[in-house]
Amino acid sequence: MMEEINTDSTQRCFLFYSSADAALAGILTEAQIAAGLQSCQAADSFNYKTFYIKVGLNSKTKDQLSKVFGILDQDRSGFIEEDELKLFLQNFSASGRALTDAETKEFLAGDSDGDGRIGGDEFQALVKS
Repeated sequence: MMEEINTDSTQRCFLFYSSADAALAGILTEAQIAAGLQSCQAADSFNYKTFYIKVGLNSKTKDQLSKVFGILDQDRSGFIEEDELKLFLQNFSASGRALTDAETKEFLAGDSDGDGRIGGDEFQALVKS
């Protein structure tokens, strides 16, 4: 979604809003998302297992997890690649921080087939682990 804001007569500024927030809101509550983000505010404090529990993803259905995967797979490749993992928390809230390189590499450890990316089945297994 895009909104145009006129800053003066010579400049135009556009704000882009992610539809991810709205889509995730249908699956998770704001309180769950806030709890998840709170658990990993500091750099190098992100643990995907803890995060999944805090936001309640571990109790969601396969269909709900497929929807979440589709939001996280921003380029629609069918996989969540390293560059998408770095922005993982920002999919849950625009105020979320980027993951550090170390956190991203640890997250990629969930790549069970070793191809350097997380597929839909791998994501479901990570969430339920």
